[in-house]
This record gives sequence, structure tokens and C-alpha cells, in this order.
Amino acid sequence: MGQFVIRGQVINPVTPDQATLTDCVVHVGADGRIIARHASDSPMATQILDHAARQGIPVRTLSASQMLMPGFTDLHVHAPQWPQMGRALDLPLRDWLEQRTFPLEARFADPAFAAPVYDEMVRTLLANGTTTAVFFATIHEESSLLLAHTCLRYGLRAFVGLVAMDDPALCPPPYRNASMEQALAATRRFIHAVRALPGNEGELVRPMVTPRFIPACTDGLLRGLGELATEEDCLIQTHCSESDWEHDHVRQRTGVNDTMALDRFGLLRRGTVLAHSCHMTAEDMALVQARGAAIAHCPLSNAYFAGAVLPLRAAWQAGVHVGLGTDLSGGYSPSVAVNAAMAVTASRMLDTGTDPARAAADRGRPGARLTFAEGLWLATRGGTSALDIAAGQFDAGQAFDAILIDRTAPGSNILPPVHGETDRVAADVVQQILCNIGRPNIRTVWVAGRKVHDTGA
Repeated sequence: MGQFVIRGQVINPVTPDQATLTDCVVHVGADGRIIARHASDSPMATQILDHAARQGIPVRTLSASQMLMPGFTDLHVHAPQWPQMGRALDLPLRDWLEQRTFPLEARFADPAFAAPVYDEMVRTLLANGTTTAVFFATIHEESSLLLAHTCLRYGLRAFVGLVAMDDPALCPPPYRNASMEQALAATRRFIHAVRALPGNEGELVRPMVTPRFIPACTDGLLRGLGELATEEDCLIQTHCSESDWEHDHVRQRTGVNDTMALDRFGLLRRGTVLAHSCHMTAEDMALVQARGAAIAHCPLSNAYFAGAVLPLRAAWQAGVHVGLGTDLSGGYSPSVAVNAAMAVTASRMLDTGTDPARAAADRGRPGARLTFAEGLWLATRGGTSALDIAAGQFDAGQAFDAILIDRTAPGSNILPPVHGETDRVAADVVQQILCNIGRPNIRTVWVAGRKVHDTGA
């Protein structure tokens, strides 16, 4: 992989509430990191282009209908649930787990079943612009390692967790760890195996300690996983305060909310990703902020299983890191952009309220709504910052994780400017992309400078 330069319209999330749209020259180094980004009409941009011409560095000039934006980060994906995406969403969470999800995940004991599922899923995520993904796999070491290998082969930056779940009160006999000791030993082996994958010296794929959620794990396993994560210096992921059922279950069992219980088990720290978190209190958010953990906001899935809308602005105001998760297959779309638009929509519904029987002044939670610029931040830099990855913006030193979008691609739902108008307002373009982008619009995808998806158009 050598150096290259791209010239054209660039969307860059600068801060959570501001994105810019600028004609730029972006210089990418042989290590996949951005060397420089300058406005096309600046002297520095001219120097980059002159240098590229002298050194034979490839320069790609985008058309008027094309633009570059950072790749998406998906903080919460259940990889083995790919075959049931868009199915069984009418069931309550516990029924959905017991009747559909656990039986499906149990089939991943067979690597021959797992291989084509993971292959198709990884390629589809890349085609939808996802450049970083955080995966729950299953309890099966061989197929979970196969997922890590598949991500590495296709070039998707990934965090993969071998799921740990040993509590017989919730987990069915065909799909649970045989014992706490077995789950801990398997997790340790998996961490070492992912780190030792050939070609993974740059840690494009990393392991995560993954207790499914408190109801599925005994206290001993949760405590052991916390100790293991510290020993191995490994990131952590789990579900947290997702639904009324799960939230109440944890309170009845432990006497405290999820966050306090996870903290007692040593599982709440920097590098912990908490999926959902809809039922967190202000005290919970303060604890999450103090520990440096992050929330994976899953707005589509929450609409079906959480029974609540995450008060995301309250989490931000508390200083909590927040990114987006598709929660496949609790969410029905593999597109982070769809979930970003849903995050904005859900926040507006929380802000205004939804019950027409109530007076407008008493119906909602004013101040909760998000802008589309904030939705873009959640989809890009919000996720990467939660994982301590230098990516998600087009700034010098960051990895070039990028999407080339073509608004005039065949089958596009994104309308280009008409009647001689030009794009003047970045917020309008961001909103249009998040609301209307589809797979046909995503022409090329790069992860750390490597081209990982290309339609050839």
C-alpha cells in the first residue's frame, strides 16, 4: 500500500455539533494515516499536488456528485444473529432470546455453518460504509476465531468477543458455558488466539472480554472476567440497563442498577462498551463517566426491545462517551447511517413526547433532541473515541477510514442540487446523506488506507 491523494468535497465532523463541507486535498501516507488535509485553493494543497506529480503519487479527483466522509463505527453487533436480521422483532426480549436467538447462536458450534454467515456479514457491513465494528460472537471458540479471521482477511477493523454465559437459570443447556472455570479459560485462550492471528501484528482485529449480560452470568464468572480483563489489558463489552425486564432482574438479584453491579465486578472502566443503557439514572451516568466507559446507543433496537428512548443528551451532558450500534439483529438494518437518522428521530420523539392525550407542555422531555450533525458525530468520531482509536475525522495523524459517496449512483435516493444551485450548507448535506444514503451510493471504502470495498464505478 503506497501513498495517494484525493481531491474533492470532504465532509468532516469537527465537533459533536459541527460538520464542515469543504473542497479539500487529502494526502494519505503509506502507513494508512492522513499526512495532511488542506483546502484545495490553499498554497499547502498546491504543494501536495506538485509533490504528488513529481513523485508519481496517485491523485484521485472526485466528480461534482461525489464526496468523501469518515467511515462509520458500529459499537454493537451480534454477528451470529445475521441470519435472523429483520425477523421476530414482535417478540418481547426474553422470548426473543429463548425462542429464536439462543437456538440460532447454538448452531455456531459448527464452523461450517458459521463460515458463510460471517463472510457475507463482513462484506455487507463494509459495503454499507462500516469501517470499525464491535462484535459479540458466541460461546464457541473455533467459530468466534473464524469471525476474527474473516474481519482481518477483508480488512474490517474489528473488536471481537467470545461470549461468556454460564447461569443455568437463564441460559439453556445446549447454549451455555459448562462452568465458570471453563468460560474463563476459553476467554483467555481466545484473547491470545486473536492477538496471534497471522497478519494481525498491527492489531486491526482485537479481542474483547464479553459477559453477555448480568442475567446470563453467575457472580463468580462476572468477577473472574473483570480480573481477566485487567490481567490481559483487554477491552470489555456487555449489555447494560437495556429493558425493563433486564433492568429489574439485575436490581432484584444484586440490589443495585447494572452500572454499580458491573463496577463491583471490575467490569466498568475505560474501554468498556455498554450496549443500550436506556434505563440509566443520573447516578449511573455519573459513574460511567467517572470510570471512562462508553455507551453504544442502539436506537432501532431500543424501539423494539428497550421500552424507552436513551436520553442521549443527558449522557453527553454528564460527560459520557457515546457512539452508535446497529445491534444486529435486535436492530433490523446493517447501516450505521440508518441508525444515526433514527437516533435523531428518537430524540425528537423524546423531546416532544408521543402521547396525544397529554397537553403539549406536559408531553415530552424538552432539550433532548439531537441535530443531524450530532448524528454524524455519533456515527463516526463518537464511536472511535469510545474505543480510543485515532480515526473518524480527516485530521493529520488519524487513520484514513473513509467512504466515497456518489449521489448520482444508479438507484440513488440522494438528490443532487438542481437548477444550478450548489451545496452551501454542510448541515443540509449531512442531513440528506444520513436520511437517504443507500448501499448504491457507497462507491469505495477504505480502512487505514486500504481499499476494502470498491464497486469499480
